[in-house]
Amino acid sequence: MKVVIIGGVAGGATAAARLRRLDESAEIIIFERSGYVSYANCGLPYYIGGEIKRKSALTLQTPGSFKARFNIDVRVNSEVIRIDRAGRRVLVRSPQGEYFESYDKLIYSPGARPLLPEGAEGERFFALRTVEDTFAIDNFIKSAAPKSAIVAGGGFIGLETAENLVRRGIEVTLVQSREQVLQQVDYEIACFLHSELRNNGVKLVLSSRVSGMRSVEGGVEVTAGAARLCADFAVVALGVLPETHLAEEAGLELGIKKAVVVDGQMLTSDKDIYAVGDAVQIKNIVTGADALFSLAGPANKQGRIAADNICGRPSMYAGGQGSSVIKVFGLTCAFTGLNSASAAAAGCDFDSVTLFSPNHATYYPGARNMTLKVLFSCKDGKILGAQAVGYEGVDKRIDVLATAIRAGMTAYDLQSLDLAYAPPYSSAKDPVNMAGYVIEDVLSGVKQYHWRDLPEVLADKDNFILDVRTEEEFAEGHFDGAVNIPLDSLRTQLARIPAGKKIYVNCHSGLRSYVACRILMAHGFECYNFSGGYRLYAAIRGEAEAGDVPRHPCGIPVK
Repeated sequence: MKVVIIGGVAGGATAAARLRRLDESAEIIIFERSGYVSYANCGLPYYIGGEIKRKSALTLQTPGSFKARFNIDVRVNSEVIRIDRAGRRVLVRSPQGEYFESYDKLIYSPGARPLLPEGAEGERFFALRTVEDTFAIDNFIKSAAPKSAIVAGGGFIGLETAENLVRRGIEVTLVQSREQVLQQVDYEIACFLHSELRNNGVKLVLSSRVSGMRSVEGGVEVTAGAARLCADFAVVALGVLPETHLAEEAGLELGIKKAVVVDGQMLTSDKDIYAVGDAVQIKNIVTGADALFSLAGPANKQGRIAADNICGRPSMYAGGQGSSVIKVFGLTCAFTGLNSASAAAAGCDFDSVTLFSPNHATYYPGARNMTLKVLFSCKDGKILGAQAVGYEGVDKRIDVLATAIRAGMTAYDLQSLDLAYAPPYSSAKDPVNMAGYVIEDVLSGVKQYHWRDLPEVLADKDNFILDVRTEEEFAEGHFDGAVNIPLDSLRTQLARIPAGKKIYVNCHSGLRSYVACRILMAHGFECYNFSGGYRLYAAIRGEAEAGDVPRHPCGIPVK
């Protein structure tokens, strides 16, 4: 059997190694148009910042090591320019010229291509997708000693590039078309990232779509919204599209954004062609809808599954949920499953809870809080998605919640999870357990309101706004019209609570206000707990005051 693989990164490299482990006699050829294979895309920005110091650390394998260990023929700087399905062969362009190579089975794993706006040309504009891109940026910084840079795009690559350029002493302006960076998380979670970026010197230009780029003398100019931004150079990270022009020309079935349609075995509409990685359309396991996930984890899993099926070992890919984690200076942000926008788009009847929980026991030194938001089905409490931002332990909690989503678990299941506990690592009631408890409270009748409800809540003079923080906390900032009755004195001051009104309660994090709601409910009041607490409102208000997004008069950004 002869297997040809188009693309030698992530899915393609994994498929090749798996094929060899399953079939020692197969002829396996990888064609990679760049000069490197099996490299770590996600590590590229950290080489620019100096965190990764050795060039060799970016590549997991080389053509030589593939040959020595796996007896796989890896041909770099060799681009497949046509797939001849009828003849079961590919046309290859290499430094030695063009030639055809036949195959019995073909694995299509070209990845994705960066979106580059018109004008993003010249020696001072860079993308960051390949090892060559990384070295080009590093060499430019060393030779030109630039003082300023524009990073266009606030996704994974944009954020990581901005951080690592700052590490090189470069002033960075990050431009994002929407009102927030990292679209996979909800706005309130992104607010913490915005603050961290600004605190580390990154200038944010939000809600500003890039409409033009051009080279100017000694630098670049980027038009974003009404602004014209100038810098010594620019890194363009505006997103990617599936690299499927070969598949389209060959007549393979295509789906979302012209991604290749595959079944659970990663088989395309051609019985001899499999496809994996960023170029394929898969299922979102939460909604069952078609989706695109440009992530290394799914690509590697798909490569293994394609190899299994080629070798006669039935293997199925069920789909993805987009689990991801990112470092933004001192913060960690992670997410899995649906966010509020995708849940609404899917027609889910959902709600969410937002917790402010310590990463480990508070009596053990060094405890720091994380913000954890969990989306759930109002029908049965099934977990639909989760997001977290904070410091140590964020990745751990999202991994647990990602597993819970994969297993179809509910809030009630989260409560009963038996998670490891020791004071340096967690609390007896882990944040994941706590999320289950809070969701159960909501499902059992404890009403809540969210930050987006604030303009309407505060505008209605018939509502009673109750703040149960201490007098000192209240004096530092509070909602207009709020009445301060500290929680510990609430029972003795119930006469101050007006009968017949809706009571909207808040505290710092949502915990004391929940206790207050329980007290008030027991005395017949209709009350609502503020999800996430005043500290979440303060973070969002601070974002509005930064001037990057429109503001409601009460200080809450509105879309």
